Amino acid sequence: MKLKYCFNVIVSLLLAAQLTSCGHSRALSEAQRAGIDSVFETVYSDPLGPGAAVAIVDHGQVIYERCFGVADLETKVPVSDSTNFCIASVSKQFAAIAILQLADEGKVLLSDSLSKLFPEFKADFYRRVKLRHILSHTSGIPDARPRDDRDFVLHATDVASVGYMENLDSLHFEPGSKYEYINPTYQLIYQIVERATGETFEDYMRQEVFDKAGMTRTAYFEAGREIADMAHGYAWSDSLGRYVEFDYGEESFFATKADGGLYTSINDFMKWENALSHGLVLDEAMLRQAYSRKITLEPDANYGYQPNVGYGYGFFIQQTPGHPDIVYHTGDNGGFTIYAGKVPERDLVFLFFSTRNDIDRMAMVNRVWQILRVK
Repeated sequence: MKLKYCFNVIVSLLLAAQLTSCGHSRALSEAQRAGIDSVFETVYSDPLGPGAAVAIVDHGQVIYERCFGVADLETKVPVSDSTNFCIASVSKQFAAIAILQLADEGKVLLSDSLSKLFPEFKADFYRRVKLRHILSHTSGIPDARPRDDRDFVLHATDVASVGYMENLDSLHFEPGSKYEYINPTYQLIYQIVERATGETFEDYMRQEVFDKAGMTRTAYFEAGREIADMAHGYAWSDSLGRYVEFDYGEESFFATKADGGLYTSINDFMKWENALSHGLVLDEAMLRQAYSRKITLEPDANYGYQPNVGYGYGFFIQQTPGHPDIVYHTGDNGGFTIYAGKVPERDLVFLFFSTRNDIDRMAMVNRVWQILRVK
């Protein structure tokens, strides 16, 4: 096991070394490059305003990379490829991959019920809620986190946030029958990993996920923890006529980890994509499960609807007739607005991490995919 781990680490470092910025790559035409530039230059026109980092990677080669604005309005530190953004719900894929690793090792089963995983949960309906429903947002469990205590809303951890489930008395719908995106079910993964492995969630994620991918500067948020090159999220204030900080301490449920508390950079995330595509963190058969839609989103979906989109295990999957599948996730918390997408068939990755929330992210994203001739 140790030999395999060392081999994976060496391979991840070699793959990471291949990721080099190429500002004038022949892979993009001048017209494509100019078109992509215009998508972002129009929105991030203020060099001293909240910023963004953008990268496009084709077969492991960076064919487009640009950074805009600043990561911190107080220090005026510019955004770079090493700026650590809160990637919010894009964090869910890391938790999902951890569960699939454990399933591959037989430490959990995707058919395990919550009654088995959490015997303290009292309701009989938990026997029908399976781990696969948690991963695909089809559990039927409502988001009933208490919101009348402002301190709880701002500072609750993964364990505290799901406390209401122990005495929950009803589901929204029969498990597996419908999609409803909620964060608390992914927060359960924090405890599932710890119970299945006997390790802390963060230790497991560091050793079995981040280290194997070569993500040496990626970290979960925790109050008082220093995160290198950390960006802040911002929201526009009409009353003040300027952007104001909008992250931990201002926005709700910022302290949970498994569902959204990861800070990483486009540089480290490119290593993650390389690790996924080269089987360093999960074998191909399990990864195909993650990338396969389990449910189709309807227009009334509470988060993430786009035409022809479904949800797998930790990923949205867009399957437009006549076009290759796009596997992606979005992230929204405080001022952070995140997109991480890829076309596995073409080994093409597109990352867009922003520190402001007053943007039409999907319009920008879809325009870039069109320029890349994917949609």
